[in-house]
Amino acid sequence: MGIPDRIERTIEVAHAPTKVWAALTTAEGLGNWFGDSATIELRPGGPAKVMWDGGYVIDLTVERVEEPTVFGFAWKMPGLPENNPYHTHVEFTLEPTATGTRLRVVETGFAQMPATIASNEFDGHTDGWPKELGELVDYLNAA
Repeated sequence: MGIPDRIERTIEVAHAPTKVWAALTTAEGLGNWFGDSATIELRPGGPAKVMWDGGYVIDLTVERVEEPTVFGFAWKMPGLPENNPYHTHVEFTLEPTATGTRLRVVETGFAQMPATIASNEFDGHTDGWPKELGELVDYLNAA
């Protein structure tokens, strides 16, 4: 059996899409819920970095910017050489609701990777997205 290629999570957020959008697409937002600090050039092809105080850094490439409804990026998986083409695609879709925003995150691209890396990353991201989305909600509630 191969590695699944898709992780999808949907949550209801009690905040307007514009506030959720800012949390997803600004350095301040990303650096407060996804990492400890961040940089981002919000344009297709733009670079972004998410950094943690312990020295861990994730390099992202912005892929889609359709304000205020779709934001997507690609990121390389750890453990692969710098010039390796394998990465996953993450896309956030925001939909206004009567009480705030329905936020869907979809991550794809695991099936293209070597099985040893894909399996570990798929499992880690499957467990990680609920935690990260919880941190996003906490950040939005505190702001």
